[in-house]
Parts: sequence; C-alpha cells; structure tokens
Amino acid sequence: MAKPPPLCLTMGEPAGIGGEIAIKAWAARNDEPVAPFFLIDDPDRIRALAARIGVDVTVSAITAPGEADFAAALPVLPLEKPVKATPGTLDTANAPAVIESITRAHALIVAGEAAAMVTNPIQKSTLYAAGFPYPGHTEFLAALAGSATPPVMMLAVEGLRVVPVTVHQSLRTALDALTADEIVTRARIAARDLRDRFGIAQPRLAVAGVNPHAGEDGTLGREEIEIVIPAIERLRAEGWHVEGPKSPDTMFHPAARATYDVAICHYHDQALIPLKTLDYDHGVNVTLGLNFIRTSPDHGTALDIAGTGTAKADSLIAALALAAKLARV
Repeated sequence: MAKPPPLCLTMGEPAGIGGEIAIKAWAARNDEPVAPFFLIDDPDRIRALAARIGVDVTVSAITAPGEADFAAALPVLPLEKPVKATPGTLDTANAPAVIESITRAHALIVAGEAAAMVTNPIQKSTLYAAGFPYPGHTEFLAALAGSATPPVMMLAVEGLRVVPVTVHQSLRTALDALTADEIVTRARIAARDLRDRFGIAQPRLAVAGVNPHAGEDGTLGREEIEIVIPAIERLRAEGWHVEGPKSPDTMFHPAARATYDVAICHYHDQALIPLKTLDYDHGVNVTLGLNFIRTSPDHGTALDIAGTGTAKADSLIAALALAAKLARV
C-alpha cells in the first residue's frame, strides 16, 4: 500500500513565529505524536532560526514532497522568491514569498503531492501594502480553489467547535450585517463538512441568540424573532438537526456542550471567548467549504516574541493533527 503524501506547512509571515513553531513541532515528534509534514520556506533561514532559538534541528532541503523523511530531518521545500527576514520586523519585500508559499501549497495538493494544507499565520497589513487584493488568507484560498460558496471559519478545541457568522468587524457593524441568509449559508456549510469530512452522520447544530437570554421573546431585542428563528426554521426544513436560539450565557458549560457538535455564533467574540477560555493553547482554525483541507493555528504572528525562543507550538501541533485526521493520513 502506497504511503500517503505528507501535510504541507506554509511559511506564513517570516518576521513572525511561524518558522519557530515549525521547528519546535518537528523537535517535539519524539515526545508526542506529530503528523508528518514538510515546510515551504527558505532552508537557510530555518537553520539560522533554529540556531538563534537554541533548538537542535536537522534541516533537509527537498526538491519534491516525496523526498521528505520526517523522521530524520525537518523537510523544507525551498521558495523561489527571496526571503530576508528579521524577527519582529515587517518588510513588504517578503510579501511575494509569503504568497508563493500559499500558492505552491495549493498546487501540490491539486497534484496529489500533499494531503492537506496547514498555514502559518500571515501579517495582512504587509500583504496589503504590497498590493494583495484579498481581505485575508481564507478569501485567497477560496479564490485559488475556485469556490462558488463563501469560505467559513470554524475554530475547534477538544470539546467545542464554533462558527462565527460575522468575523473581523466591529460589533455594531456585525449586528447590522447579520441576516438570516448569512446564518443559513454558514450553518449549512458547517453541517455539510461535519458530515462529509468529520464523519458525523447527523451533525447537531446549536444556534446562539444575539441578545441576553436570547431576547426573552422580544423584550430584550428582536434579532432572534426577526433573523435567528427564521434561519433556524429554514435549516430544519432542509433536514438539519438545529436547536436554538440558545441563551449565549448558558450554552457553553460542559453539560450544554455535550448536546451539540458545533455552535453557530453571531459575532467574533461570542464564538472565540468561550473557545479560548476553554483551551487557549490548542485552538485550531479550520476553513470549511473548500475542496481541500486547510487548518491553521488559532493565533497570530506574535511579532513581539518572534525570535526569542518563547513561542509555543501547541496550536500548530493540534492543527497538524486535525489536518492529518481529516485527510486520513
């Protein structure tokens, strides 16, 4: 039986902690299971970074993913674009290499040479300054995939999965943007991926309320009556198992979490506060609705600690593990 292809890990922002956590994830493989991966980056940069943070790592420059021997060395597929990075110091000159790392990872997945993509965090401001036309990582990946449906962000830790309907916008504008159509679209994509990729035959969705006590029949706000309940009714009519609207202050304790497979939340902090409170270090970002598997650590570039050797690889290791599970590596 042929060995499955490895996971592909992108470089991310080279001034951030992506390279450091990749090194630490590889170094941790003898102490805990780490899914085999190769990194798209500059091998010399990774060697120098390992020396800087004091991690003994053997780096192997490869020409194709099939050459990767994860047990013997950290496999690095060299970039064609140059990378000259100083930890903690952003440089727009590195934007082409950051983009190349992502596009090559996608091409390798399409070619069947990589099982899934795990992305290190990018610094969107640097890419914007270089003319990057997409709002973020996820939208760029959707464009590469030619996806006809909007990508959906799901965050996961052991015991909790959350999908925010609106993401990176102010609370005021998020509530203005919230519609039944948006809830239905994202909940439907989440349910399909939970069924088709996560192997949950009948996914159970819990839809949060917007207001305290889920509006108390309109006395504390009408968003539940006018937006949330109509969305739930549409999803149920499609055959999905959906409960709600749930009072946001009581739907995340252990007994409540045992009753559903994913929580559909309406704004960023409603989803991420309970998730990060439950398990701050092991959160994984999963992009749903793509025709390939993509996970990412649930944190940013951490420029303030880049190059100091203090970054934790826990979230990356969790992202690699989930990607391997979904890809059945």
